[in-house]
Amino acid sequence: MNNYETVFILNPVLSDTQVEETVKKFEDFLINRGAKMVAKENWGLKKLAYPIQKKKSGFYHLFEFTVDGEALLPFELEFRRDERVMRFLTVKLDKHAVSWAERRRTKLKAKA
Repeated sequence: MNNYETVFILNPVLSDTQVEETVKKFEDFLINRGAKMVAKENWGLKKLAYPIQKKKSGFYHLFEFTVDGEALLPFELEFRRDERVMRFLTVKLDKHAVSWAERRRTKLKAKA
């Protein structure tokens, strides 16, 4: 099992319920493939650095999870098929990135 982190941007014209449904869809997709969700963050509506599909903002979400590498290809294929997703990026976390993510989450919890 490897540690991964995925950040994806959803179309800004979606309603709150559509955004929640989309996030739930991808979370269920991972869990059905044997993934363990470590963290899930909603960063909200953010301005983009450059327009994507003539949109200047998007809903940002972050998933941190552990899963076998074979589950990533179908997961990313599902992102490509979904028209609500404007961009996504999945990275494999090494031990230093995992410890950094844990420290970042504890800081966020302390602020809340």
